[in-house]
Amino acid sequence: MNKDWLEKDFYKVLGVSKGASADEIKKSYRKLARELHPDKNPGDAKAEERFKEVSEAYDVLSDDKKRAEYDEARTLFAGGGGRFGGGGFGSPGGFGGGTTYDFNDVFGADEGGLGDILGNIFSRGRGGTGRRAQPRRGQDVESEITLGFDDALNGVTVPLRLASEAACDACRGTGARAGTVPRVCPSCEGTGQTTRNAGGFAFAEPCGACAGRGLIVDDPCPSCHGSGRGLSTRTVQARIPAGVKDGARIRLKGKGAPGERGGQSGDLYVVVHVTSHPVFGRKGDNLTVTVPITFTEATLGGQVVVPTPGGGTVTLKIPAGTANGRTFRVRGKGVTRKDGTKGDLLATVEVRVPADLSDEAREALQKYAEATAGEDPRADLLAAAKG
Repeated sequence: MNKDWLEKDFYKVLGVSKGASADEIKKSYRKLARELHPDKNPGDAKAEERFKEVSEAYDVLSDDKKRAEYDEARTLFAGGGGRFGGGGFGSPGGFGGGTTYDFNDVFGADEGGLGDILGNIFSRGRGGTGRRAQPRRGQDVESEITLGFDDALNGVTVPLRLASEAACDACRGTGARAGTVPRVCPSCEGTGQTTRNAGGFAFAEPCGACAGRGLIVDDPCPSCHGSGRGLSTRTVQARIPAGVKDGARIRLKGKGAPGERGGQSGDLYVVVHVTSHPVFGRKGDNLTVTVPITFTEATLGGQVVVPTPGGGTVTLKIPAGTANGRTFRVRGKGVTRKDGTKGDLLATVEVRVPADLSDEAREALQKYAEATAGEDPRADLLAAAKG
């Protein structure tokens, strides 16, 4: 649990309500990320700062566990900054008669639950210095790509240009000008936290002298102004597996923002959009195609050539008397599945009626009509309608 969470309204940053669904949060984040992305706002420091705020807010609210901890901590300390009204622990008239109680003991910090949430806020006891800064995992990053139909079927490796927070290149994350080093903060002795008494118990808060870093920078780095962090732009090679669907969200572990203080990198989530194909469609793991055939082929039967993905063809045998709209299955010509097997190609025939006829063709059809004059394909329909 990051102590800074208590001071930030992540819902307000993303412009959503506290009860917003995961989809609403994601939609708002994507919109803001596109508007504020550094590539779209070169040299705009305010847009860059807002981009960082939006990314941090989404990192918390998109993770169910982090969001629950954030909501619980914000609710617990809403309007009180950690001060409980009435007779509280260690307060006059409350339990303990003025004795200081350790909140970690009260809420069972060693057993998880609420104690873990409060663990980074309260100290271990009266006069304690709090916990030392722990490694922090990097933020997850989300990007979007658009693939052609064939690339989605076969799989492809694409370069993605990403912008995220990382250690400042100029000072390597120290925050100090090149050739100098930060010194340990004398106020908090490097912990980043100081303790004050509030209502009879010890309350840990970010050190005001070093802003919670645990270090004092006497000669700040001119690039990051002493923060030790900067906006890093990098290119990642993302492998998109064969058979990916439109709208799929692919996780690339460890390809997100770098961690802090030795923490592991976050993950990269790639949302894939697939363009439509002029010939083929998709239905699950199967591909679909509409194959025009002539009246003669449908009536007498025959063999027709059907296209397959990638420029190939197969020959499809049409039985005599094939009805319009009948679907034939071509095995193994569909989408590649996760286990390496393939779906099928579903070929639906469509009997084409010619708009123009030669005199010879018209005469032949006229003879056919005369030869079948006694047949009425609508007889059963009309009889059924009459009941």
